[in-house]
Amino acid sequence: MAEIEPAGMPKVKRKPGRPSLSNEELLDKALDLFLEKGFAGTSIDAICAAAGMAKRTVYSRYGDKEALFKAALSRAIDEWIVPIDRLREQEGEDFEASLMRIGEILVSNVLGPAGLRLLRLTNSESVTMPEISLENVRRGTEPTLQYLADLFRRRLGNNKGDFPEAENAAQAFLSIVVGGTASNAAWGMRMEMASVERHTRYCVRLFLHGLLAETAQPAESEAGQLHSLLRDAEDRLCEARARIEEATRLVRD
Repeated sequence: MAEIEPAGMPKVKRKPGRPSLSNEELLDKALDLFLEKGFAGTSIDAICAAAGMAKRTVYSRYGDKEALFKAALSRAIDEWIVPIDRLREQEGEDFEASLMRIGEILVSNVLGPAGLRLLRLTNSESVTMPEISLENVRRGTEPTLQYLADLFRRRLGNNKGDFPEAENAAQAFLSIVVGGTASNAAWGMRMEMASVERHTRYCVRLFLHGLLAETAQPAESEAGQLHSLLRDAEDRLCEARARIEEATRLVRD
């Protein structure tokens, strides 16, 4: 027989169960598994076990595994994108120095944890799901290309802001400055930061001075030689800083 609680006695409240993970936490758990085992090798059961969540809860948020994968990938893109305002903040009077700073930010972004994770996921799954690469380009690459094209129009165009090759120049900048490093990283090549920075700076100069070669180049002057010396000194300082950071990381690890 069930016991009857005495009248007037307060009811004992049940302890709440384990709180459900937020969507962001669930997507992060799923993304880690997709990266480790691939889309085909990851099951909803494994994701639920990693997240400590019931299958019905996952299915109520996302209808199937593919929808969950694309949502997790969309979150990865959000974390990876460099805000255009941050790129604009790098602009200054010295156009070459501005492009150096922009290039370094974009390369560093590709080599960061979010960038590498996104590269590996899209490369491994884009054959069976080409739409994920298109989404990556639409949300991540296209805004950057539009910004660069606008920058080239403003800095290299005529007094009306016309620069017919602006879109091509923007694409070339990303391909030359960022593309090679991104490809190396996607193939698992480990690069020292000093080498990455030196390569980035070289590529920016190769791009810019190749672009400016279409116009008449001024004769080498004393001021030009001084600029070259300052540029070399800046390169050496940048390389020294990168080596110090690398040494500090090794000691810390």
